[in-house]
Amino acid sequence: MISFADRVKGVIFGTAFGDAMGAVVEKMTYSQIKEKYDRIETTQTKWWKADWPETARLGRMRGQGIITDDTLMTLALMNVYITERRHLDAYDMANEFVKEIAFRQRYIPEFGREALIVDRLFYPEKHIFNRHVLANCEPREGGYGNMVNCGAAMYISPIGIANACNPKGAYDEAILFASGHQISYGLEAAGVMACCVAKALEPGATVQDIVNTALHYAKDGTKRAIHDICEKAITLQPCKEDREQVVHALHEVIAHYSPMGDDVNRSMDKVGIPSNHYTPSRLFAIEELPLALAYIVVHDGNFLEAVKDGVSSGRDTDSIGVMIGAILGAMQGVNAIPAAEIAILEDVNKQNMEKHCNQFIEAAIAIIQEDIQFNKQRQQQICSIT
Repeated sequence: MISFADRVKGVIFGTAFGDAMGAVVEKMTYSQIKEKYDRIETTQTKWWKADWPETARLGRMRGQGIITDDTLMTLALMNVYITERRHLDAYDMANEFVKEIAFRQRYIPEFGREALIVDRLFYPEKHIFNRHVLANCEPREGGYGNMVNCGAAMYISPIGIANACNPKGAYDEAILFASGHQISYGLEAAGVMACCVAKALEPGATVQDIVNTALHYAKDGTKRAIHDICEKAITLQPCKEDREQVVHALHEVIAHYSPMGDDVNRSMDKVGIPSNHYTPSRLFAIEELPLALAYIVVHDGNFLEAVKDGVSSGRDTDSIGVMIGAILGAMQGVNAIPAAEIAILEDVNKQNMEKHCNQFIEAAIAIIQEDIQFNKQRQQQICSIT
């Protein structure tokens, strides 16, 4: 029997592990990764940009276990639960979460120094600060105008934990909270990711249970993308050792729902060119969550193999790794992650993740116990009037 505490630590360290694994090759194509690394096997890997002159000039570093904003924002969301000790909505995004990312300094591993998380964030995540602090918008409208991406889904797993074994509660709360950050299929992915984590925390849950849960709650293009890519993933199980065949097959499926493709970089020659990239749509889906679920299916829940192949498939590799790590970490617990890798993650990143986990576990248990008591009282009240 895997304890709740071990499952929570599995989610958080799984997030950090997948993040650190994928960070070294983010934005590379599968072919580029294969040529340079063959496959990413450990967090102890050199970043592909480590020797670039621009890297030294910008003062940023990855590789050797360093995490990115995916994990930092996950830890920030955990802190909101630790502070509030209740369920959250968009007003908490506009209040305590903004304070965590934009006003409280912490060690930023990529910088190697103390800084604000917002200093490290990509533009669609900085949108949180712009909308809630500068524009002082109505919190539930915070996502309006944002670039649609996986930015909310990548850090949303603590909401799944606070709604353990309650996928609908996780989906609903994630949508409420992340509406302060994202819109359209970026917001939808956050809801589905949270409900997958909530389901994975259920004792005895299988890979197919998690996929079925995702399909039950997902809407529009997100639902279709998950359905199609997981169906394809089942057919790829017998040839999972042929990584190139798997990658090409999965990318062919996701291309119907995500126009991103291999060209994920912004450049001057794209300015002013009409495009539907990262724009709201009922037909599209982010790539990262469907691909993460597909690799979980291909490897039938094998934690390490799913993470290694997922982050080696190219494009937004750290977020793919984060989502695989969080879901399978919830299902299998912290022991699914090599202890040596956890030690490296703790040492290099200086986040005291074990301490954060313990504090968050206490808060999450209190929230869940309050839910249980409320449901008992509600049941008694319903019985009394029926």
